[in-house]
Amino acid sequence: MSGPHVISGSVLLPEAELMWRFSRSSGPGGQHVNTTDSQVELRFDLARTDALPPVWKERALERLAPRLVGGVVSVRSSEHRSQWRNRETALVRMAALLAEATAPPPKARKAKKIPRGINERRLRNKKARSETKRGRTGQGWG
Repeated sequence: MSGPHVISGSVLLPEAELMWRFSRSSGPGGQHVNTTDSQVELRFDLARTDALPPVWKERALERLAPRLVGGVVSVRSSEHRSQWRNRETALVRMAALLAEATAPPPKARKAKKIPRGINERRLRNKKARSETKRGRTGQGWG
């Protein structure tokens, strides 16, 4: 698990810039849970890192702004009983979060002309519905 971790393509998340913190997980468990620090919090200083290209860094800072505390993004994991597995889960989450935040924006949708047949069919159905409703008036029921 040590060493740089791939975010996307050739961009790596260096181990030296990751900050780990461990604490006791909440919830049910045996006597072991009260003595083991299995919950993992992984923090990454996004504002000060040089690991990301400048364009990616700006994009990530903008998209993750609500999650950042002082330019630092954090991820927690406590679903496993083992600290090691929680570390792996947190690392995968962090890489996925950064990959999603640094992804380029989607291409703008080009407006296309509605095909003539579709528009004509829509108008025909609309006309038929109108005739059906007009036939429901009480005229001639007398």
